[in-house]
Amino acid sequence: MSLTLLLDLDDTLLDTNLEAFMPAYFQALSQHLANRAAPEVMLRALLSGVNLMNESEDPTRTLEEIFDADFYAKLGVSKAELIHIIEEFYDNIFPRLAQHTHQRPEAVPFVEWAFACGYRIAIATDPLFPRKATYHRLRWAGFEPERFDLVSTFEHFHFTKTHPAYYAEVLGRLGWPEGPVLMVGNDIARDLVPAQRLGLKTFFVDGESASSPGYEAGRGKLADLRPWLESTNLSTLEPSFKSREAVLAIMVSTPAVLRSLSSALTEQGWKHEPTRNDWAMNEIICHLRDMEREIHQLQLNLMMQREGAFLPRPDSAVWANEREYLNVDGKSALMEFASARIETLGILKGLEENIWTRSVRHAIFGPTNFLEAVSFMADHDRLHVQQAWKTLKSV
Repeated sequence: MSLTLLLDLDDTLLDTNLEAFMPAYFQALSQHLANRAAPEVMLRALLSGVNLMNESEDPTRTLEEIFDADFYAKLGVSKAELIHIIEEFYDNIFPRLAQHTHQRPEAVPFVEWAFACGYRIAIATDPLFPRKATYHRLRWAGFEPERFDLVSTFEHFHFTKTHPAYYAEVLGRLGWPEGPVLMVGNDIARDLVPAQRLGLKTFFVDGESASSPGYEAGRGKLADLRPWLESTNLSTLEPSFKSREAVLAIMVSTPAVLRSLSSALTEQGWKHEPTRNDWAMNEIICHLRDMEREIHQLQLNLMMQREGAFLPRPDSAVWANEREYLNVDGKSALMEFASARIETLGILKGLEENIWTRSVRHAIFGPTNFLEAVSFMADHDRLHVQQAWKTLKSV
């Protein structure tokens, strides 16, 4: 059975003395920018930008965009004026911070074993750093970044690890793989709890060999992870995405995932159909947009009006031809989908508790309740992200 592994980096694959590393990082960056900004001003701007990234739940702006808008405004300079200096910092100064880290001797053998097993591996490190900094840290740990299916950095991620939506975004960027998934990390608050809130199984790397009775996840040293996996029935690591938190996390992640997946598409790429029976990327996006506007929001309104509402489900499969989706601008349709989805999420997040258990009748799925009906919308998202991922792989 194929397993998808999400691996944290700092203090999981790489020993990082954060009490020494972070002050050294801030000091080095402050010194490098001293000719353009006073160190105390730079530090305040840096911390402010980091706080905004941690708070952001905006699927239409990457963490880099969130950070840049605040950081450069507080410095009183444009990004264009500083970017070459910052790039020089990450190329030449940041690598010196390796002295505050140490390779974990068991990390490389474990990852090589996992690759040999055919497991998909994503580096699920908090995307608060630029790609260059994250790639440096991976190399300090003994890895070539390009080998992994995904490495999360702030250039292309929209949520930090404080949010279950981050883990939904990781899985979406991987094409929502079927089968078991395991998140491995050392930080309960950022690696384990948010992943579990999405519905993922986790392994807690805490330096203790013995498992803790009653602890619902795997636990031990990194060296314990391979034997733990070898003795575990991987089917028990299947995720469950049926909780309210999981459903909302998936739904907020979908516009973000599609934005990142399609960011490099050309006009021709948007219209590429893998086969005559497949949809192009712009057709997928238009379908999601119109489903959101005309079906999902209609269903929500009906469910909120009364108990036992009947939820119609028109045949949307014919829309692609009838509405000539192939000729619609995909980027504009994606913005429209994101706007409609944000409106939907605003409705859902403001609902009273009792509405989530309200009974309804679905035209396809029959008797159900409000939460399960909304989970069908999240399942629909995952299905079409899988479709989009496969389409983009064929471009």
